[in-house]
Amino acid sequence: MYEDLYGLRKKPFSKTPNPAVFYRSSIHEEALARLQFGAEERELTLLTGEIGTGKTLLSRALIDTLGEKFRPLLLINPRLTPNQFLRTLALRMGIEHPAYHRTDLLEQVNEALYGAYEEDVCPVVIIDEAQLIPSRATFEEIRLLTNFQLDDLNLVTLILIGQPELRSRLKHQSYQAVRQRIGLQYHLGPMGREDTGNYLSFRLEDAGGDPELFSEDAVDIVYRYSGGLPRMINNICANALLLAFSRESDRIGPDIILDVVEDMGLEPAGG
Repeated sequence: MYEDLYGLRKKPFSKTPNPAVFYRSSIHEEALARLQFGAEERELTLLTGEIGTGKTLLSRALIDTLGEKFRPLLLINPRLTPNQFLRTLALRMGIEHPAYHRTDLLEQVNEALYGAYEEDVCPVVIIDEAQLIPSRATFEEIRLLTNFQLDDLNLVTLILIGQPELRSRLKHQSYQAVRQRIGLQYHLGPMGREDTGNYLSFRLEDAGGDPELFSEDAVDIVYRYSGGLPRMINNICANALLLAFSRESDRIGPDIILDVVEDMGLEPAGG
């Protein structure tokens, strides 16, 4: 619709998490480095962050950066009983006929992990939206996976990604055994004003457009109402492009952003 007017090859603010347009802000760069280190050291790693901070995109970016010695296994629906979790993991590991009984399942998983070790490959189990794991019993199965070891070497890397309530949940006494196994953790916050402006320019330039299409005053307002959350930035800017197109504006100024956030019913972030 507006692509021709602004010389864009594609929509710059798509909602789909695409690692090809991963903007490495200072906080996202650090989070990715923690995840990469956790994978290399075969640690149980915890990444939390508010909705819209880019956690899922980070998981995809991690998968893209892992070398041939790693086998990423992504679980995106963790609402699983302990048995369902083990069976899903078994299927992800290539076990064609997962057993129904827990003891047999664990034996199959152990054999698959040892087989990966003999191939010099480390499975990396990434559990997205981990705050949705329904019970402590499922968490216990996740913890027990850290017991699959050979000498001092873990046979699997586990990465839990979720919203802040996941961290709060793991602080409870009943989750102490899981918490003690966590070797690395990071909380992903919002971007600052500078990174917000650079993020807009990066997205626009990647789409073939003018990185300065949004005026500095417009970026100030985007930051004020988005709070530096990438998902909210995308929503505001996508709507701003539509409104600017309808007005045949060749540049997006603060008036357009103010009209957009009013239409969206947004208040300045933080109050």
